[in-house]
Amino acid sequence: MFLDRFISYLKYEKNYSDHSISAYKHNLSTYINFLESQEFDVTTASHHQVRAFLAGLMESKLKARSVNRCISSLKTFYKFLQRELLVDENPMLLIRFLKTPKNLPEVIQPESIVRLLEMEGAFAEGFQGARDKLVIELLFGTGIRRAELLQISEKDVDFKQSTIRIFGKGSKERLVPMTSSLSESIFKYMELKRQILPDASSDRLIVTNKGKDGYAELVYQTVTRHLALISSKQKKSPHILRHSIATALMNNGAQLNDIKELLGHANLASTQVYTHNSIERLKSIYKQAHPKG
Repeated sequence: MFLDRFISYLKYEKNYSDHSISAYKHNLSTYINFLESQEFDVTTASHHQVRAFLAGLMESKLKARSVNRCISSLKTFYKFLQRELLVDENPMLLIRFLKTPKNLPEVIQPESIVRLLEMEGAFAEGFQGARDKLVIELLFGTGIRRAELLQISEKDVDFKQSTIRIFGKGSKERLVPMTSSLSESIFKYMELKRQILPDASSDRLIVTNKGKDGYAELVYQTVTRHLALISSKQKKSPHILRHSIATALMNNGAQLNDIKELLGHANLASTQVYTHNSIERLKSIYKQAHPKG
């Protein structure tokens, strides 16, 4: 019962993506099943039971990052239970996140992505090709998340102001700028969409070939398939385009706060990871250019 109420809260109040909700549900279901096996429930469990649960995850060789995601799910869950007056004490207050290595985000050089967008034959003819190309161009051109991309409606695009209204995590709204080329691509795509799909049931910008709402797997397959044409990297998810544009902006002198606002980060700590990529680039240039390098 508590889990169902929490999932509704994530979906309708926090506006979390289906992917995030699925991850929360999996983590919390695993935790609740563990408590039941120990003859506890979420209202009677203390930090001792939480630590026992997390210890079991680590013993099963789950990576520290995955354990931390589970901890994050539990912290959000218990805050919700406290807010709803369903528990008196929060056992997560004594639980700390595990230390993890700070891996630099993988990126693809912007020149390669531009080359992909201009590559003859890279995208299919007709509506599907136009949509697939726009997916790549939007993710790279704005740095938005996959879930944010799927939420964009045609009315969110303001051609006069050259901005797109984005609804991020927790329904937070922000405006992201469009370049003139991206604006032109969206305009042409919307015209084609009206011609090919005049009776489309969805007002979303990104739709299926039948005019229905686009979905996460559609975007994922589109990105991975096309990035394979220009990159041999193992990771080719939509998020790599977000990392790539953020790193490119940092390398070209953009201010950290501006990148934070563009990406919709809640705090600077999330954005600062891109400074490390810039430092690594600087080290590489220094080593190559310095007389004693």
